[in-house]
Amino acid sequence: MPATIQGLYAREIIDSRGVPTIECSLWLDNGAIVATSVPTGTSVGKYEAHELRDNDSERMNGKGVLKAVEFINTTIAQSVIGKDPTQQFELDQLLVDLDGTSDKSKIGSNSILAVSQAILKAGALSINVPLYYYIQQKYQLTAQLAMPSCIYTMINGGSHGADNLDIQEFELIPASHIDYETSLNIAVTLYHKIEEVLTLKGAIHSTGIVGGFTPNLYSNTDVFEILVETIKASPYTFAQDVFFGIDVAASELYTGGKYALKDRSEPYTAKEMITYYKKLRDLYHVFYIEDPFQEDDIGSWQDITRELGETTKIVGDSFLVTNKDKTAQAITDQSCNAVLVKPNQTGTISETVEVIRLAREANWQVIISHRSGETNDDFIADFAVGVGADYTKFGPPARGERVAKYNRMLQIHQEILHNQGTSTKESTALTPEEVEAAQAVETKQTEKAEQTTMTASDDATSTDSEAFSQDKITPPSTPAEVTPSVELPPIPDAPLAPSKQGETT
Repeated sequence: MPATIQGLYAREIIDSRGVPTIECSLWLDNGAIVATSVPTGTSVGKYEAHELRDNDSERMNGKGVLKAVEFINTTIAQSVIGKDPTQQFELDQLLVDLDGTSDKSKIGSNSILAVSQAILKAGALSINVPLYYYIQQKYQLTAQLAMPSCIYTMINGGSHGADNLDIQEFELIPASHIDYETSLNIAVTLYHKIEEVLTLKGAIHSTGIVGGFTPNLYSNTDVFEILVETIKASPYTFAQDVFFGIDVAASELYTGGKYALKDRSEPYTAKEMITYYKKLRDLYHVFYIEDPFQEDDIGSWQDITRELGETTKIVGDSFLVTNKDKTAQAITDQSCNAVLVKPNQTGTISETVEVIRLAREANWQVIISHRSGETNDDFIADFAVGVGADYTKFGPPARGERVAKYNRMLQIHQEILHNQGTSTKESTALTPEEVEAAQAVETKQTEKAEQTTMTASDDATSTDSEAFSQDKITPPSTPAEVTPSVELPPIPDAPLAPSKQGETT
């Protein structure tokens, strides 16, 4: 007989910024207990589901969540006790119905997600399988288990910085064929190298709210020069081992119909911003651009996707807010080609899965992301592996709340290696975007070498061109996936929701 929910209890805790959030514990009638906590955001999209806050100026700067906690401990607990935790869709729908609003403003998306995550964890524990495996088997969003590639935020600006830079995140992205442990090694090495380079230049090397550096530079493009210099001082090769990405968070730059960047005195029109992004693509081979325009500037989203989408990931975060309707409309409008997924933007795991399913059907790439206000819960790492995400974005390889995710990924990676007995990424190929970026670098290096041959000997012109030689770039293909060789219990068919409701039976 399946285990059932015997109790549910929530309490107020604080996140990595010192802002209150919710921890929820759930115990089953077989004695098993799970606990989970939910993140909160700083750069919040205007269409995100609503977090319930106390708004009591006398306590926690008005950001307390005691009302949300009370809802969980009374209304929600009474409704879920006695239920089967493997009935995720049914219980998520119950939570949505208890709220009854389109934006989760009655009970709050923070209350709802805390319970939804706890139910998912309890479902896995009730049949004694790893959470990532449970998610993969339950939702069938990926046929096999594989480690996502990682996007590491190294330098912060905008609301995550210190009024130093406009762009919110400058990211390093190890090549997708690199296995997870090597990827993490690259990130750790370069994180510390960046600090060394900033120190040598006499720049500020303090960190922002998620742990990325917040240097005092003159322009946003100066960051890329720092990053290029850092990579040159490391064992790695730019546009072969490591690539660049940015999270613009353009809504925060948008004023009076234009976008203000410190790169010039006059604000940019939308068309000028596209030219700016093209320049970054040409000069620094940035192939990942997140939230390049304000949420409602849909025409500009369509323009940049049309003009850069073949070689660049145009990623919707605040634009899509992990919302099914907005994602479906963006697919129809062809206004981006990848979705950033944050469960707390929508509220329940079932709604989050539905967005991922839509993206997969459209051949979009999926990035599973943290929030700026994080906890030590590592749920999102299991979730990313279980749904077959292409990328994860958990911040820099520093600070406990970020490191918890990376360390959980290490554990999952090692479990998969143990079960399969070989690497989780056997391919040595680059993705199409990576190949294009690498070839662009090679072309520039070749042109430089040809110019040099006019005034120097052949021997003196070989060094730069060899750095990005074509024989080091292999054709694009999908990274190798793995499946456990150790027999794991099947996920029971009966508790799963019908496929028409968004889950695969």
